[in-house]
Amino acid sequence: MNKLGIRRETKNRWERRAPLDPVQVQRLINDNGLEFIVQPSDLRVFSDASYREAGATVTEDLSNADIILGVKEIPSFELESNKTYMFFSHTIKGQPHNMGMLKKIMDLGCTLIDYEKVVDENNRRLIFFGWHAGIAGVVDSLWALGRRLEWEGLRNPFSSIMRAHEYGNLHNIREHISSIGRMIVSYGIPYTLRPFVIGISGSGNVSKGVQDILDLLPVKEVSPQELPNLKNRKDSGQNIYKVVFNEIDMVERVDAAEPFNLKEYYDHPERYRSRFSQYLPFMTMLLNCIYWDARYPRLVTKERLKELYSEHRPAKLRVIGDISCDIEGAVEATIKPTTPEDPVYVYEPWEDTALPGWRGSGPVIMAVDNLPCEIPEESSEYFGDRLKGFLPHIAATDLSTDFSSLKLPKPIKNAVIVHNGQLTPVYSYLERSLERKG
Repeated sequence: MNKLGIRRETKNRWERRAPLDPVQVQRLINDNGLEFIVQPSDLRVFSDASYREAGATVTEDLSNADIILGVKEIPSFELESNKTYMFFSHTIKGQPHNMGMLKKIMDLGCTLIDYEKVVDENNRRLIFFGWHAGIAGVVDSLWALGRRLEWEGLRNPFSSIMRAHEYGNLHNIREHISSIGRMIVSYGIPYTLRPFVIGISGSGNVSKGVQDILDLLPVKEVSPQELPNLKNRKDSGQNIYKVVFNEIDMVERVDAAEPFNLKEYYDHPERYRSRFSQYLPFMTMLLNCIYWDARYPRLVTKERLKELYSEHRPAKLRVIGDISCDIEGAVEATIKPTTPEDPVYVYEPWEDTALPGWRGSGPVIMAVDNLPCEIPEESSEYFGDRLKGFLPHIAATDLSTDFSSLKLPKPIKNAVIVHNGQLTPVYSYLERSLERKG
């Protein structure tokens, strides 16, 4: 039976999550006979003592662990030879900044299992933080909106919203956002902000987290096609309009003679182009929740923002919450990531620069790249509940055998990027990224 280790997260002082909480560790020990070694941490939201009480060994040295569980990337100098690692490696797009880490994993003869690729037969993630990323992302974006509007001299119901990490837990977030909703019901949307529109790109786990919080406000969902006529609606003073954009709303076929086909779009995105820019003038805030890589068209380009903020005139769009946070990706104006402490900047389209804070003529960009860490306890519990069911099988598997003979659950085997120092067949395309880095 393989021993499992839980490493101390070291990305930054905000990263307080764990892949399993102490209760989950205790159940795996008692019900499945697993052994855990936990690295001590002064930052982790769960105390070292709580893991000891759960039955784990708490020690700095993880060398006796066969499988090491983490959350974020592991620095190359911490990697040990012949270990199996499970964490979000952020390598599957060939991200240049993580190719050195990937090469070190291979050089050391390690195995890498990436949570991001643990999916079902419909390519839906099975182990994820996305729902909590959506929650923290919408709260931080509403916080930014309140401050931007205040700076513009507009009294608004969002001024009292705090950053997500300042609430302490999800219950407090829900309580306060609900009180903001009651205030809007009583006093309405300020006239100069009507119609108040929040756009959400995507309908997956991140989008569901966003909507979980937005639906605490007086929200009415409308279709993308309704956006141009919302200004004529009589209920615009009492409602926030929510519009969820699916793929068919965001892109169109280059060859307009052929209809939109979702499977074709995923398989051949080069046959499609963005049609999203037409919606931007109608939105007060955009929350980007989609998966994106360089094969896909962008939602928001720098050129479109130049048009929207022509001659530095104010635009309706105040805030873009880029929850997915791909640098110069789906939202090209996301030119750098931010932190929970300082989550936003203003993108100035004419200078292609970022100004600190929320003051400026361009849109405010929220681009925190590890949002779930702002609600670490709930997000860790949620994540661990999805991870724990796979661990008894992984712990009982001989991971040194040939990859073709590896008897892992299919979702886990499909997530093995490196096995005993070699890229697995599905991820052999990463050789090109490794060569460019080399």
